[in-house]
Amino acid sequence: MSDAAQLKELIPFLRDKNPQVRQIALANLLGQTPKGSPHREIFYAGLRKGGLKPTQENEIIRDLKTLCGDLLATAHDALRALINLTDNPTLVPSLSEPIFLKFLVSYILNHQAVLADLASMLLSNLSATPSVCTALLSMSIPLLPDPNSPTKWFPVYSRCGTCPAPVPYPSEEPREVLALPLLIDAFVKAVPGDVNPEISKRKREGELHFLSSVFANITTIPAGREFFLTPRSADPYVEGADLEYPLAKLLAFTEHKDVIRRGSVASTIKNCAFHTPAHRALLAEENVKVTVPPSTIAAPGIDVLPYVLLPLAGPEEYDLDEQELLPAALQFLPPTKKRETDPVIRLTHVETMLLFCTTRWGRDYLRTHGVYEVIRALHENEEVEKIIDHVERLVNLLKRDEGLDSAKDGHEIIAAATVEESDDEDSRIEEL
Repeated sequence: MSDAAQLKELIPFLRDKNPQVRQIALANLLGQTPKGSPHREIFYAGLRKGGLKPTQENEIIRDLKTLCGDLLATAHDALRALINLTDNPTLVPSLSEPIFLKFLVSYILNHQAVLADLASMLLSNLSATPSVCTALLSMSIPLLPDPNSPTKWFPVYSRCGTCPAPVPYPSEEPREVLALPLLIDAFVKAVPGDVNPEISKRKREGELHFLSSVFANITTIPAGREFFLTPRSADPYVEGADLEYPLAKLLAFTEHKDVIRRGSVASTIKNCAFHTPAHRALLAEENVKVTVPPSTIAAPGIDVLPYVLLPLAGPEEYDLDEQELLPAALQFLPPTKKRETDPVIRLTHVETMLLFCTTRWGRDYLRTHGVYEVIRALHENEEVEKIIDHVERLVNLLKRDEGLDSAKDGHEIIAAATVEESDDEDSRIEEL
């Protein structure tokens, strides 16, 4: 088939009772979804973005949304089609309606979801729109008890052709839980056990790397940054668990082998660093409990600096007095240590430290924790002009004399952050 009229004749077959017919019809339409395809306009015909009038979707988009819950091959192609088509903003209102968003999130949370990575990619594309980020921040997901699940819960909206419901089906009333803490938990636990010591092996079908892009997109809006910088239960499935800042869960992935995961986590950290009142909580070590004004809820410090510096460090040797300045994770690195290979990610980490320099307290903290020593070595080995320029700006801020005009940069903001030592004996740092 080559012209649009013939392709349009396939659309009614997407609703055929025969699953093979639905699959064949979709397989023939899928090739027209990538950008630049000659008949791509058939998927956008009749769409209305909204505004003062209600959002209007056409038949084919409605069918594609339904087919995401079909049998494996059909659901796979439906998700791929929507991923391809979401570069056009006119499609976003239709795909961000609450029921479909809840399905996507619930499907990603289900450990049996074999297409969870595709669903994560679609959610990543949608979250590039601020309205979707706002919806995800307030969304709750209904859960039912499921003893066979690693989380012991079944996301009700995930039930579909590739995610069967528990047998017997739970008789209890669903429990509503905020979606975003659940997505963070799934993202952390989706990695293999050698990266995440909390689990011996991966218990999910998907790796969920693209959820990191969702987090990066969410932190581009103030409410998103506030979420990641507000203490919450460390276990979203357990009420009354110890408090921690959600951002702290992501830090371990700044050196992950997957460039999407580590790059988007780097962007999430940088976005959170725009929130100046949180600088003390971001930099404080875990054995110190800190608040982020105006909140009065304290949680262990996020200790972000080692995770920002380590990707920028190479195999260089430092003098003993310089080693003592460095965070423990950067001391005595092996000769095989390599810097982050992606220049965009290296630049992101340097930009994060520039943001910490917007307060006098932040500059002083970087000065006394070996940042200059690592950045100096980076500068000697860097070849990308833009990164060199940013490194030189950072060095100028760290090495300059502080005058009366800069002595109290951000003083009121940092002073408002209350600090208390942790009572946890295991988290205390002892000199050996």
